[in-house]
Amino acid sequence: MIRIPQTAKFAAIVGAALTAAAFSAPASAQQKFMTIGTGGVTGVYYAAGGAICRLVNKDRAKHGIRCSVESTGGSVFNVNTIKAGELDLGFAQSDVQYNATKGVGQFKDAGAWGDLRAVFSVHPEPFTVVARKEAGVKSFDDFKGKRFNVGNPGSGTRASMEELVGALGWKMSDFGLAAELKADEHGPALCDGKIDGFFYAVGHPSANIQDPTTSCGAKLVSLTGPAVDKLLADKPYYAKATIPGGMYPGNPDPTETYGVLATVVASSKTPADTVYQVVKAVFDNFDDFKKLHPALANLKPENMAKDGLSAPLHEGALRYYKEKGWVK
Repeated sequence: MIRIPQTAKFAAIVGAALTAAAFSAPASAQQKFMTIGTGGVTGVYYAAGGAICRLVNKDRAKHGIRCSVESTGGSVFNVNTIKAGELDLGFAQSDVQYNATKGVGQFKDAGAWGDLRAVFSVHPEPFTVVARKEAGVKSFDDFKGKRFNVGNPGSGTRASMEELVGALGWKMSDFGLAAELKADEHGPALCDGKIDGFFYAVGHPSANIQDPTTSCGAKLVSLTGPAVDKLLADKPYYAKATIPGGMYPGNPDPTETYGVLATVVASSKTPADTVYQVVKAVFDNFDDFKKLHPALANLKPENMAKDGLSAPLHEGALRYYKEKGWVK
């Protein structure tokens, strides 16, 4: 057996490592990594983020960008994490985008963020109120004194819930329990009898709503009345919405509510070429994109370039929209 002296062995290892590095350096230099912040894994943000990354990664040999999806706490978390430079893009409700741009609502203390940029809007997100079958709830007013999930801090759902509670003239203490469960937790908690209802901004159909309606006969509750009418009149990012009857088991009637649009946002510091390639991947493969989740089925490209967007368009998105003639 030939023994290699320790010094020679070390030199051989270092030499091999340097050789490997020399061969791998050009490949890794060309590969750029980007991450999209989404929401809970059973929500539409996570599915839509996965759809975007799938289309971006399909052509990564050409543009060198590798896209990955991160499950997060939702809209407000995504905006703050993009601001911190830890996400490249993220999903945010249209009201959260508006508030971050203006420095109001949950961004009042931080102030307006001038570097927030809009990329495109996606699906409508009706505010969906779900009640436990045995809770005896006919309207939202019936939740007073009951155990209700108001959403986790850092989510767009929670921000919208706080606005609704304020418009009703309620306080969170008017609920018997104001639970702060994440979106992935509220369905199981409802079916286990730990809460009587929850509020969730989500595109439809959603596995998050399908599960409790199938598992324990949960009921959708309409969200209408003077407080909602006032919110619709005062807030430019809200619109009336209807969840079709029969979409979920045991809920044959349409559910009248209101809601926001899901939007994709970035920072002005997110490279223009990265954002351009994301937008190009989605709209050059638009038929494929729409098929990747039922909530995306009725989208129209020209509307996605303008609806629900309060922040200025990102330079990379604007370049693509000008090429298409959607923006002058």
